[in-house]
Amino acid sequence: MQKLSYKDSGVDIQEGNALVESLKSLVKSTFNANVLGGIGSFSGAYALPQGYKEPVILAATDGVGTKLRLAIEANYLEGVGIDLVAMCVNDLICNFATPLFFLDYYATGKLDKTKALKVIEGIVQGCLEAECALIGGESAEMPGMYQDKDFDLAGFAVGIAEKSIIQRESQAKVGDVLIALPSSGIHSNGYSLVRKILAQKAISLDSLFEGKPLIETLLTPTKIYVKTFKAHQHKIKALAHITGGGLIENIPRCLPNGINALIKKSHIQTLPIFDFLAPYVDESDIYRTFNMGIGMVIICDSQDANSLARACEGYILGELIANKHDTKEVILA
Repeated sequence: MQKLSYKDSGVDIQEGNALVESLKSLVKSTFNANVLGGIGSFSGAYALPQGYKEPVILAATDGVGTKLRLAIEANYLEGVGIDLVAMCVNDLICNFATPLFFLDYYATGKLDKTKALKVIEGIVQGCLEAECALIGGESAEMPGMYQDKDFDLAGFAVGIAEKSIIQRESQAKVGDVLIALPSSGIHSNGYSLVRKILAQKAISLDSLFEGKPLIETLLTPTKIYVKTFKAHQHKIKALAHITGGGLIENIPRCLPNGINALIKKSHIQTLPIFDFLAPYVDESDIYRTFNMGIGMVIICDSQDANSLARACEGYILGELIANKHDTKEVILA
């Protein structure tokens, strides 16, 4: 009777081990003094930073969504690792948490070391931009679960904040100002709709857009706002990460009841890619699907607004107004 090896089932342990060896130096480039131990243990260890009176640990997890499908089809994998980190750490700072460390999960049908390294190089770059350490990860080769060159990504970020800041009531009040921080593009939300438009309108990914192939614009990595938060958090009252749900659903998440966010559409500095997509999407839907060129919204005191907008390379988007009811919403005027 013929006996089978693990490789016969489609799992190549040697390729996995080779990947680990190739990425060790990359991962170590993200380490700081709080990282304990090396690479290859069963878990990562990180010492809590000093200087906090009552430290609270916060965590966020996310993926890249169907943006991965475009990246896989185009074999354009350099930026999706940055996307993965960005989607997690940008959520953390909305709760005033400073990112500490990150872990990733890479699952595929058949491990290709070269492609996996491109993805992990992006994760490393994202961690460096977010000033957090990549202390662990997992690659899983699962034939039968994933077909051909398909793979999926998940990420997990941990941050730290003072308990008093986490537990305090919302600082936002009527008269405060909304500052828009520009996005780098579509970021990592709405790609099911993007792919639907491309398919129905037979738009080629290789067609020229703004002087370069459209796919390059579509796969522009998500911007990371951690350094901006760290530099200006003392003037920030609230933050909203503009992900799925767009401006309409994400801004209310950082508002107290009884306050609305008033935004004039004419103030939104829409990126060309959204002007390109807009004719194919109902206007009522487009502001709930895409970020429209705004990756993060800061709420601050009116007296700080102009200087803070300049320092953050953003612009004034709108203001907070009273709501007669005990609700909160965004009003696009």
